[in-house]
Amino acid sequence: MVNILDQELIKQTEEICAARGVRFTPQRKQVFQLICASPKASSAYELLEQLQITEPKAKPPTVYRALDFLLEQGFIHRVESTNSFIQCCSCNAHKHYSHLLICDKCSNVIELQDDSLVALLANNAEKHGFTITNHVIESHGICLSCSSNTEE
Repeated sequence: MVNILDQELIKQTEEICAARGVRFTPQRKQVFQLICASPKASSAYELLEQLQITEPKAKPPTVYRALDFLLEQGFIHRVESTNSFIQCCSCNAHKHYSHLLICDKCSNVIELQDDSLVALLANNAEKHGFTITNHVIESHGICLSCSSNTEE
C-alpha cells in the first residue's frame, strides 16, 4: 500500500521527469517505489525478487535499466560499499554530494548533506592540484536505535 507521502513523492518525481522530457515508465516507477519503501539500502537482486511478486517475468536487465535511469536522474544513490541503492533525500532538488551513514547491524542508511564538508574536501584536493568530479562519502557504524537496543 502506498501512503500519502509516497504518493506525493511519486507525483513530484513524475513531474520532474515530464519537465526533463524523460519517461518514468511503470517499471522505473515500481523499482523507485520499492527503494523508497525501505529504510535499508536494497541490492539489485533484492529489488528483482520484490518486483517479481507483481511481475513474475521480470529479469535482471529490467531492474538494472531502471536503476541506471533513477541514478542518472538523481532520484537514488548507490551505496558503493554494499553495492546497493537508497532514495535520495532531496529528490534531485539540486546537484549535491551526500554523506551516507550506514548501520552495520540493521543496514539502515541515513543520507546527510553537508556543504561545508564538501567544500573542505574540495579545498584539500585543490591544494594538490586535484579537481574532484564525484564524491562517495560513506561511514559505517552503529545507529542510535541499534546502540540503544544493545544497552538494554
